[in-house]
Amino acid sequence: MELQEEITEAKFRDKEMFLHMGPSHPTMHGVIRLDLKLDGEKVVSSDVEIGYLHRCFEKMSEVVCWTLVLPYTDRLNYNSPIINNVGYVLAVEKLLQIQAPPRAQYLRVITSELSRIGDHLTCIGALAMDLGAFTVLFWFIRVREFLWELIEDICGARLTTSYTRVGGVARDLPEGYAEKTRRALRELRDTMEKVEKLLNGNRIFLDRVKGTGIFSKEDAISYSLTGPLLRAAGVEYDVRKAVPYCVYKDLDFDIPIGTVGDNYDRYLVRMEEMRQSARIVEQALVSIPEGPIIVDDPRVALPKKEEVYGTIEGLMNHFKIVMEGIQVPSGEIYQLVEGANGELGFYVVSDGSGRPYRIRVRPPCFFGIAALPEMIQGSMIADIMPTFGNINMIAGELDR
Repeated sequence: MELQEEITEAKFRDKEMFLHMGPSHPTMHGVIRLDLKLDGEKVVSSDVEIGYLHRCFEKMSEVVCWTLVLPYTDRLNYNSPIINNVGYVLAVEKLLQIQAPPRAQYLRVITSELSRIGDHLTCIGALAMDLGAFTVLFWFIRVREFLWELIEDICGARLTTSYTRVGGVARDLPEGYAEKTRRALRELRDTMEKVEKLLNGNRIFLDRVKGTGIFSKEDAISYSLTGPLLRAAGVEYDVRKAVPYCVYKDLDFDIPIGTVGDNYDRYLVRMEEMRQSARIVEQALVSIPEGPIIVDDPRVALPKKEEVYGTIEGLMNHFKIVMEGIQVPSGEIYQLVEGANGELGFYVVSDGSGRPYRIRVRPPCFFGIAALPEMIQGSMIADIMPTFGNINMIAGELDR
């Protein structure tokens, strides 16, 4: 309403202009709109309008059993769905007071980090494309294809994986997986070196990202930013270090941070995070122990297929878990994991039945979008592209 009144008043002024940027705009990707108030090409103020891709995740989760929520988590951040899977099942396991076997925890870490790399490749590739560097997008999408093949080998799906289970994971590593992963990571590092040679000294790229979208450490904290946006501002916060989960405490990796908090720092942080994720995967492949991949608990884990088809007890157990759902004790819990864009949180409430009473998601990119108007205030219209691209907005988790 206030914006509409400003638009009416602006008719009588010459210098200021109102511009709707998106949703039909190359960098808005059809899922968001910016209402810009401009003085020439300078952004005076702006308003962000979301809701073009409402996922309805939180409400739909109330009408299915605990296990059937998993496919919905895939559709939150669909660039790194396994991290969503892991965050959700960890919350349910806390309510059940169970813990996945060690091998399952390593598998969760390996697949999560491969997903994180794929997410960052997409973000940087799309950012470079928006600034005119199509070659970077082609190179990074090619490498991402190798990583998605690894995900497909273990999950059976490339994008909507539904890989985890309450109490473990769905499948074990196939034969030859470790060597295939190492080859893909070598290809990743080689491609990253080529991209850095192409971009890090490129005058056009540097002019577009250096000194644009600056957000100070204090502002980043006040807006509750996490992930690469917060670390680029100089704050060394990573959920994997601050509140370790799975087996991250047993693995050695560094947290890259920036100094200025501009778009160039965000680009550098994401590039280094991919190297650290590759380092985590390689360590995990060496350290992964033998053993089961899901808990041996008939209240939680589905029986093996031969038991379902061969015994009445297995058939009844399978039927009860699928039709009635896992009976999760009453209570509430908040579980956080380090998503590709920052702290991903699941607040889960159980009333003791086979269905969630309430699920609330803390999506990391929501806070980045909330801070976007302040990031671009006083900048040029052209500076919106790298700033918006570096937030890496994923509409599926933005509006649940």
